Amino acid sequence: MSSISPFSKEQLMPQPEMLEIKRQKGELLIGLPKETHFEEKRISLSPDAVSALVTHGHKIVIETGAGEGANYSDNEYSEAGAKISYDIKEAFGCDIVLKVAPPSLDEIKLLNPKTVLISALQLKTRDKKYFEALAKKRITAVAFDYIKDDHEVYPIVKSLSEIAGIASIHIAAELMTTSNGGNGLLLGNISGVPPTDVVVLGAGTVGEFATRAAIGLGARVKVFDNSITKLRKLQHGIQSPIYTSTIQPKTLLKALMRCDVVISAIRGKDRSPVIVTEEMIEQMKDGAIVVDVSIDRGGCFETSKITTHSKPTFKKHGVIHYCVPNIPSRYARTASVSISNIFTPYLLNIAEEGGFENAARYDKSLRNGMYFYHGILTNRTVADWFDLPYREINLLIL
Repeated sequence: MSSISPFSKEQLMPQPEMLEIKRQKGELLIGLPKETHFEEKRISLSPDAVSALVTHGHKIVIETGAGEGANYSDNEYSEAGAKISYDIKEAFGCDIVLKVAPPSLDEIKLLNPKTVLISALQLKTRDKKYFEALAKKRITAVAFDYIKDDHEVYPIVKSLSEIAGIASIHIAAELMTTSNGGNGLLLGNISGVPPTDVVVLGAGTVGEFATRAAIGLGARVKVFDNSITKLRKLQHGIQSPIYTSTIQPKTLLKALMRCDVVISAIRGKDRSPVIVTEEMIEQMKDGAIVVDVSIDRGGCFETSKITTHSKPTFKKHGVIHYCVPNIPSRYARTASVSISNIFTPYLLNIAEEGGFENAARYDKSLRNGMYFYHGILTNRTVADWFDLPYREINLLIL
């Protein structure tokens, strides 16, 4: 008696191999409107970045004059393959809109429903109406200052902090000149002349790069921070010997009384702590320079108040204060290239994955930066700050 096979004739026949279907690459339509925020001169993509994206088959629409603040002409962008638009609505009407500063309420009205917006969030300057307007348009919004990579680093924040740190020393050197009302000191180490003394408050990225720049010019540097770990890391990272200390009022006051320049770069959780009191400022040298890089979070000096690029300084108790909150915009071209270098791989990856949503599923750093998904608020900090309903992004993108 013959046994009966449990398989049908069709099942026993050779079967075609089933391969995983590759995600189809997407063609991106990216808009770059001109920045309208006060004294904002940066742009999110350089002409070289535009050329790289266009080469991969993507379309870029740039509002005329958008690159002027960073000294990029319309012609450079046109030669790179971008479309120059004389209609602001066209740039805001793209599937992905890139900005440096967050859009205004009027600019949000120009966005199409379900647009992907990538810009800074600048939470402290936002209000509830901003988030309500994004929700109404069902916008998916990514804050580039919240994007955190696999190494737990905020790449754009770190890059801009590097610029701010180096720039703070260049600014101080400029303000020390006689023509700018300073003491006429050169921030350097000239034979037979005592080197200038620089105090840096904070041993994070801004403090590190301010220290590197000051040492590179030949200054004597003292760094104060309450984190021994940060101070140790700074000492090991910088090849020159530097003075480091925790923030002790008597020790700090002695350093302030002797120094020619103070750079503050300490960021608190909600606002920067006031480290230097007005009484301490009164005891500093006449013509000494204060550069408060932390002013965007309230400032580390009791005497600090926000200034602008067009009127950057004021004098208090004989001390020159520089308290401009957006230092990287002063070096718009360098900052633009820096931001562009980080944006470009993200955009190419979004296309490779077949669109933003697919990319966000696999790229944790994008999800870290996302604070709106199709009009649903997904950032707990924003929700707590403005008392708004919140959903966990990992439950929305599966």
